[in-house]
Amino acid sequence: MRRQLMTAIGMIIVMTLVLGLGYGLALTGIGEAAFGHQANGSVVEKGGKVVGSSLIGQSFTDAKGNPIPKYFQARPSDAVTSSATDNITVSGASNYGPSNPLLIGFVPGVNSVGLDGSPSKTNPFATPADPFCVPVDTTSDAAPVVAPSPGQKYAKNSDGTYVCDPNTVPQRAIAYRTEFGLPANAEVPVDAVTASGSGLDPEISVANADIQAPTVARVRGLSLATVTGLLKANTTGRSLGVLGDPGVNVLTLNVALDHLATR
Repeated sequence: MRRQLMTAIGMIIVMTLVLGLGYGLALTGIGEAAFGHQANGSVVEKGGKVVGSSLIGQSFTDAKGNPIPKYFQARPSDAVTSSATDNITVSGASNYGPSNPLLIGFVPGVNSVGLDGSPSKTNPFATPADPFCVPVDTTSDAAPVVAPSPGQKYAKNSDGTYVCDPNTVPQRAIAYRTEFGLPANAEVPVDAVTASGSGLDPEISVANADIQAPTVARVRGLSLATVTGLLKANTTGRSLGVLGDPGVNVLTLNVALDHLATR
């Protein structure tokens, strides 16, 4: 009995040292030695200061949330952020269904409703710029109204048109075309108006980056060829050569642009 007990205790001690301590130290050592950059968070530095991780997307906007023209813009995000630090803390997606008005707006024949909330063959909130407009209420947070009811009060512009929820795909497409000087009927890359499944995607499509490049070059006073060269240098290929699509890392690209400006 005593011998079996001592053997069991010995095994516990040995396995604890091997698996609980040795295994962890071995993996940490291999990770630091062979994959130090990845093991430490794939951090990106600018001027000796950590400005983010190449694995985590972040916005390049001013204090009012407006895009800063000299930077490439990341895709929209539905991740939860901290208002105090503006750092993404919880990944997440909207999880909206394909007919949800908060995603596609009020589309006649799909999900459009009248002023009383009943199904409608037309969108009574349509504006000249956005036929799929989802109106917002008059509260301070301008909450979108997807279930209209009699007596509901809606925010309106000075010309009498409804104020539309800016987070629908149609509204994001309008803003994107305006920001980059595209025609009103121009096609917009899907990643420019929809969030990723995690909300933390650090990359945008090559098509999205190509559209933004002329604006960034003009604002920075650089040639388009220079900006395009940096764009290509920060483009990653398909995984294993066949999976997914090439993508442009927005953070590393913008850091490279800033570095170019300080040379």
